[in-house]
Amino acid sequence: MHAAKLIIPVLALLAACSDPAARSNAQQPPLPEPTKAPPVSAAAMKTSFAPVVKRAAPAVVNVSSKRVVRQRVDPFWDMFIGGGVPRERIAQSLGSGAIVREDGVILTNNHNIEGADEVMVQLADKREFPARVLLADPKSDLAVLKIDVGSEKLPVIAIDDQEALEVGDLVLAIGNPFGVGQTVTNGIVSATARSNTGITDHGFFIQTDAAINPGNSGGPLVDMDGDLVGVNTAILSRSGQSSGVGFAVPAAMARQVVGAALGGSQAVVRPWLGVKAMTVTGDVARSLGIGAPRGAAVTDVWPGSAAARAGIQQGDILVTIAGQPVSDEGAAIYLFGARRVGETVPLTVLRDGREVSLNARAEPAPSSPARDERVIEGANPFSGATVANLSPAVADEVGVDPFAGRGVVVLKVTTGPARGVGLQPGDIVRAINGTDIRTTGELATALTARVRVWQVTIERGGRRITAQFRG
Repeated sequence: MHAAKLIIPVLALLAACSDPAARSNAQQPPLPEPTKAPPVSAAAMKTSFAPVVKRAAPAVVNVSSKRVVRQRVDPFWDMFIGGGVPRERIAQSLGSGAIVREDGVILTNNHNIEGADEVMVQLADKREFPARVLLADPKSDLAVLKIDVGSEKLPVIAIDDQEALEVGDLVLAIGNPFGVGQTVTNGIVSATARSNTGITDHGFFIQTDAAINPGNSGGPLVDMDGDLVGVNTAILSRSGQSSGVGFAVPAAMARQVVGAALGGSQAVVRPWLGVKAMTVTGDVARSLGIGAPRGAAVTDVWPGSAAARAGIQQGDILVTIAGQPVSDEGAAIYLFGARRVGETVPLTVLRDGREVSLNARAEPAPSSPARDERVIEGANPFSGATVANLSPAVADEVGVDPFAGRGVVVLKVTTGPARGVGLQPGDIVRAINGTDIRTTGELATALTARVRVWQVTIERGGRRITAQFRG
């Protein structure tokens, strides 16, 4: 695949996915369990990674996809061959993946297969199979595929979400960089819990210096037990090629996505803590009278949320979630969101200079007010847009601030005036012709007006934009 590049500060997506232990029954084989016994002695491991590669590499696959792209050719050329008729071309991408269940369940990156009309998987023995998408999760950039291998049992790699990775641990990256064929690179874990990278909405990454390049997307990051501990997802680079700073989605997130796919879900339902927080910098720490910067300061709590019921208050500093240190709001979102729905999650907050232990029940984001999804039609600037009432659940789905207040959010834009005026998914409608809009019903009513000029106010990325359009 042609992974997206990062020319600092742009990030080149290169990741993969992993899979949780799903329900096993007579029809579905269980996911493999990670083992802690190294395949060889410690002395032998110092001289070669071959035993680890022999164990993990047979379960690593190539993932290729094709999609039809419609585009216009040069306007001058159009005058001679048809006057603006869109031409079609085939866009192809190449990435990697990992077999996580013996009947052909495969983890890869969402960006490897997003929008694809055809997905093919090539096994390590060069056999090729068409694949169908069980679940695609753009938020984590993970996807779960399935190939039909009949009664054959394929080699698998176990997802180890219990491994307490430490900086300095040896790891291998296995994949198909540049389409040259299966390749193994080695390195160390150079950092953990990297957030605020801008790679995905649920950003919390393992950083490694193992060489990762375009085409490695979806390949596993493997520990010295031969288990998958991460999914290679992105690089930080000036050239688009490895510069020793790569990122992998942790196994816990991969297991969550695979578990949802094998459970028959079309989307991943993640717990939502319900806080808005800011990083505790040195200045903030001094103003709060704490010794050193740590944690995330809570600036708002959603009424009735898991945080509110746990007793978290505005002004608290979130220090740990499930025993893991919280560095910023992104870390808090990930650490709580990676838990199982219904689980009781221990939290530690710093309040009035002392640590307080709390427990929060992991629950999905609330869906109040009701979604009331509508497709807008008619002679107005929103025709062709799908909208819904803004709630924490919808905000999490679209990737907007759930604390933005009541309003109507654009879910998608297909054709018509909505595309022409530049509406985008995530735009929050604030006013039409001077009338405040809080619900989809109010929007629908406002759009029945017969006017020559439409004045529209939206909120995008925290900024309000007002524009006028002719009716």
